[in-house]
Amino acid sequence: MPKTPNRATELMLLGLLALLWGSSYLFIKVAVATIPPLTLMAARVTLAAAVLVLVARLQRRSFPADRATWRALFVQSVLNSTAAWALLAWGAQFVDSGLAGVLNSTSPIFVFFITLLWTRHETVNALKLVGALLGLAGVVLIIGVEALAGLGREVAAQLAVLASAGLYAGAAIYGKRFTHLPPVITAAGATLWASAVLVPASLLVERPWTLEPAPVSVLALLALSLFSTAGALLLYFRLIGSLGSMGVASQAYLRAGVSVLLGAIVLGERLDWTVGLGLAAVILGVAAINTRLGRS
Repeated sequence: MPKTPNRATELMLLGLLALLWGSSYLFIKVAVATIPPLTLMAARVTLAAAVLVLVARLQRRSFPADRATWRALFVQSVLNSTAAWALLAWGAQFVDSGLAGVLNSTSPIFVFFITLLWTRHETVNALKLVGALLGLAGVVLIIGVEALAGLGREVAAQLAVLASAGLYAGAAIYGKRFTHLPPVITAAGATLWASAVLVPASLLVERPWTLEPAPVSVLALLALSLFSTAGALLLYFRLIGSLGSMGVASQAYLRAGVSVLLGAIVLGERLDWTVGLGLAAVILGVAAINTRLGRS
């Protein structure tokens, strides 16, 4: 009988996942100064895939041999990477960054209603809904209530950002089908597919061989690949199995707090008192989502 994961450990890993993904905004901001976005994303997943394949080999893990599993991994890569990133990147061009952050953090709410109305693959209840709404309110406070002033403008772009959150929710739900695989295999398979899509697109659109990236951009790319992609995906697919779809999706709220705090610490961005209140709301919301009363 498999050993039940320690809940405190899994919640600490959820916080680590939020830290790794929350820091990706900082790394992207530094790297994109001299590396165009499509090339950056292609390099990000390719380097991460190489690391994950190496880890799988060192762990003597075998990759699936059936086409059905590889097709499913392709769908996972579309939901979690290529399509979600494309929608977010396009929408973010026309939507203020604050509002984009709020809209993109709604994936736990999507998970709740998709699970309640359609998949029913895990238990959802009023406590989880309260947690999801409280977490979203916390994100609004962290980013700033004034960010909501832009709602209703550039509707297509806002819907694109919202759709990216919906795809992240779909990824958290779809990822449950890979719990029989070691997380490193699922993570490696998804990044290999993302690389297969993004590398040709980068070569066609941005001609990366002509670039002269700054050393600091290269370092940011390496950190983005190793920590915010390879390491984060290992945690992500582990936590889908232990905390469930909505539990792992709740890191979206923590991620918003991490990105704002890192911006203040590293880039000197100003913090308001509402950030502290928002962080408290986010932590309470994540706790409500992941409490044992809210699980099957």
